[in-house]
Amino acid sequence: MNSDPRLTQLHEWIKEIFGNIEYSLNSVSGDASFRRYFRLVTPHAQYIAVDSPPEKESNDAFINVTHLLGAEGLPVPHIHYNSLDFGFFLLSDLGDDILLNVLTTENAERLYQKALNALLLIQKTEATNLPIYDEKLLAQEMELFRDWFLIKKLKLQISENENTLLSEAFKSLIKNATEQPQVFVHRDYHSRNLMNIDGKYPGIIDYQDAVLGPVTYDLVSLLRDCYINWPDEKVKELALVFHKKAISCEIINEVSEQNFIQWFDLMGIQRHLKAVGIFSRLNIRDNKPNYLDDIPRTLNYIKSIANIYPQTKSLASFINSKVNI
Repeated sequence: MNSDPRLTQLHEWIKEIFGNIEYSLNSVSGDASFRRYFRLVTPHAQYIAVDSPPEKESNDAFINVTHLLGAEGLPVPHIHYNSLDFGFFLLSDLGDDILLNVLTTENAERLYQKALNALLLIQKTEATNLPIYDEKLLAQEMELFRDWFLIKKLKLQISENENTLLSEAFKSLIKNATEQPQVFVHRDYHSRNLMNIDGKYPGIIDYQDAVLGPVTYDLVSLLRDCYINWPDEKVKELALVFHKKAISCEIINEVSEQNFIQWFDLMGIQRHLKAVGIFSRLNIRDNKPNYLDDIPRTLNYIKSIANIYPQTKSLASFINSKVNI
């Protein structure tokens, strides 16, 4: 019995493209989705082969967003070959150096400036045909925190008053997101999805879930990264550098630093609630426990920032009293 029929299909598809040549195909990585990545080396070229099951992944969206970002001059993988029927791609190889693995205190400023400059260009990209990051989607994401983290992972009994408290906090966070200028949002813009390559911008991957959404979403995803943390004074300094550039690029109108940081902070809480829920679901449903180690860092972002703002203080108190991680 074939233990990996999709891998067999991938080999057959590669042979259809290149004929009877020698090649190697080695696993590079998986991610938090159902996609798998392999490095394909032929006598003449090297590619990243992607196994992206069409019944589970947004392959049409991946092609669409690749073309949108590539047209702006951003370094995204070139699609050399694809089969939407099978869900296979051969992409240009951007290497192995994800930002997370190369960041140091010495190079962080330079690498983050490159990422912020790329983000400005992303936000200027035409986004009218993208799905809208609407109230329903924002709410669904935060419910992952309640359902998969609090109830399924921690097995907490949540009272009616506590459920109301959570729902009210979620509503405040949705209001914060929807009142911001809406731009092209990568939706997973962080150190594991940016590649350290030569040039003025980092390589950009894993953008198929892009939406039209809040201007601070990708910014807080990058600067309050679930996989690495930096001193908060440096985070705010970089956020305000971006604020000035976004105004000068006419991505946003004049808005005060205080207002922008509040957008940024509260947006981060929404994203991190979602992330904690997803990390829990990956472990429970998908047998991917590696992300559990990232929950404490992500939860600390929520607790520290939620305590600053009146609309989320009760959320911080709830987490501090009920969650011990």
